[in-house]
Parts: sequence; C-alpha cells; structure tokens
Amino acid sequence: MKSLIPKLVGAIVNFIGFFSTAYASKLALQLFSKPRAGQLTTNAGLFLDTATKTTLYYNNLPIQTYQWKGSKETVLLAHGWESNAGRWRPEIEQLQKEGYTSIALDGPAHGKSGSNTFNAILYSEFINVVCEKFKPTICIGHSVGAMALVIFHRNHSYTNTKKIALLGAPSGFKGIMKRYKEMMGYSQTIDKGIDALIEHRFGHHPNYFSTADFVQNLTSEGLIIHDKNDRIIPYQDALDIDAQFKNASLITTKGLGHGLKGDFVIGELIKFLSH
Repeated sequence: MKSLIPKLVGAIVNFIGFFSTAYASKLALQLFSKPRAGQLTTNAGLFLDTATKTTLYYNNLPIQTYQWKGSKETVLLAHGWESNAGRWRPEIEQLQKEGYTSIALDGPAHGKSGSNTFNAILYSEFINVVCEKFKPTICIGHSVGAMALVIFHRNHSYTNTKKIALLGAPSGFKGIMKRYKEMMGYSQTIDKGIDALIEHRFGHHPNYFSTADFVQNLTSEGLIIHDKNDRIIPYQDALDIDAQFKNASLITTKGLGHGLKGDFVIGELIKFLSH
C-alpha cells in the first residue's frame, strides 16, 4: 500500500501539470525537499542535552550545534536525510573515549535547526558557518550529509580539513533525482520542469552537483564506507566516488544497510582518525 502512495501523489501532480507546468513542477520539488521526519526522539534529546549547545545563523536561519569537548582534534559530524545530530550517539561516545572534541549539527529542517525545506546546497552553507566557528580538522558525513560536506569544500576555501569520511554517500544529485522521479512516476514535462526550477534556483543543472566530480579537488585524506546491499544509495555510487577521490580508501560492508550502524564502522572510523 505504501508503495502506491507516491505513484498516486505523482499522478495528481501530473494532472495539475496539464493546467500549469510551473506550479506542478514547484509542487514536485517542494515534496522532494520537505523531510517527513528528522525530529528528535526522547532518547536522542537526552543524549544531546549532555552537549554544550550553541545556536548559529545562516541568513537568519538557526543552526543548532552540539559540542563535546576533548583534548584532541575536533571532529565535525553531519547527519543525512530525515535524521538529526542524535544519530551520532554511538560514534560520539567512542570519540569521547578516544579524547576527540565532537561537533554535531542539525541540518536544515531537521532537529532544532531552521528552514522549511532541505537540500544539500543549503546544508553545505550551514556546515560552512559551523566550520568557521569551531574549526574542525576531521569531517564525517552520512548520506546527503556526506554530499553536503563535499559541496562545502567545493564552494568554500576551508583548508583545515585533514581527513574526511563519507558514509553511504550519493555520487551525485543526478541519481537522487532520477530515483525520486521514478518513484513518483512524474511525466517528462514535470521531469524537465523540476530540472529547470533547480537550475533557476541554484544556478546549475542538477547534473552539475556531483560528489564524484567534486572530490577530485579534495586534498584531504578520505575514507568511503558503503554497504554492498544499500537500498537507498546504490553501491555503484561508492565506486564512482572512489574512482575519482585520489587520496581515499573504500571499505565495503554487507548487511549494515544504508544506516551503517554498529561497532565495525565505528572501529574503522577510529582507525582512520588515529593513523
């Protein structure tokens, strides 16, 4: 039944498109950009209450940050779609044991951060504000959070990053949009309308925003972790990123899915940070 709902919504948008392509395309992009979840659970909230909280701002949008101080380098953690900073609890608890300072943020329209919509470009600007404040030398991102980290390094002259870990990262916006459009069953007219709207808003066609292309210019040491059977972001995306990330290694898991939770991944992250 759940699988039929996107097709039903897509059919309604296609119908609206017969009368106004512009309005229907705008509606389709709004549906894509509006998270259905990402709010804090009670347990996540209790964990985040152990942090020092600082609210920063980008264009009057609040950015909620959480800091756990340590004696070693500062690690920035960026969560993915429909999540929040609380998803990093196991990783941060281990980072604390190892002595690292951890900085996590809630992305746009997630957790306690502002905005009514979410996209990797806006997220990258949130990350820029956070990096200017806390000066991390290590960055870890999951899913679209990983993509936002790469876009941030592409668009800003931030040179402090020594290491960057990309977990379950999409290789580009092209694939994300293709899967969304197919899931919704949009017509070719709406398909092209969405692309035109993105190009108008962000100055580039969706195909331009490519994690795999952007990592070519990264000088940081990289780690890519991706599950072979990831149902959200195909494993091929990891291979595409790995092929162009000159100074990175790829670790393939099996059975961890897109979330990449568990001791194995945490252990690999700690080894990456400490060597």
